Amino acid sequence: MTTYEVEHNIKAEEYRPRRRRPDMSSFTSHLHQISPDAATNNARSQRERTGPTPVDTAALFHLLLDQLQTLATDAPTEENRDFLGSLMSALEDDIRAPPKKIPGVTQEYLDTLDRVPRKSLKKDESCPICAELFVDDPYPLVVELPCHGNHKFDLECVGPWLQSKGTCPMCRADLNKKKVIEIPKDNEEEEEDDVDGLYG
Repeated sequence: MTTYEVEHNIKAEEYRPRRRRPDMSSFTSHLHQISPDAATNNARSQRERTGPTPVDTAALFHLLLDQLQTLATDAPTEENRDFLGSLMSALEDDIRAPPKKIPGVTQEYLDTLDRVPRKSLKKDESCPICAELFVDDPYPLVVELPCHGNHKFDLECVGPWLQSKGTCPMCRADLNKKKVIEIPKDNEEEEEDDVDGLYG
């Protein structure tokens, strides 16, 4: 079962996927094979020390690239084709020079992304990756990324990108970085006065 079917508690025969949704089963299978989280016992400890090989990493990016190329062949708009082209270009760079580790987010991260309720989706909003209208899906599984806001995607479309690259596909903000909350500093003299008052 796909993430979509599990999250909506529907059986495969009850749901006919939208025409342009990418098939990421090979990507997911390969990711689980090379991910330290998926490995067990001795293989896990060995993989945690060394990480995936460059060949494994390049293969992961290539599987994602193949699906984006499939979507680009019948892109409904020039804007969608250009957007997919920018994603494919980034993946081609990573295939030529694979990183030493996969910079993507974890499955737990995907599970905690804010789901967008169907009633708050506008009729003309579509996923930038598959270009399908969100509301055309009877069970939309739309997430909003915590970058610059308003970057919404079908979870099944954006999940593989996030797991392999760890960035927002639109603004390329690094989603692995934690938000830094700055605490406003009061005047240092006032703090010293308080300390003297408490202890002195």
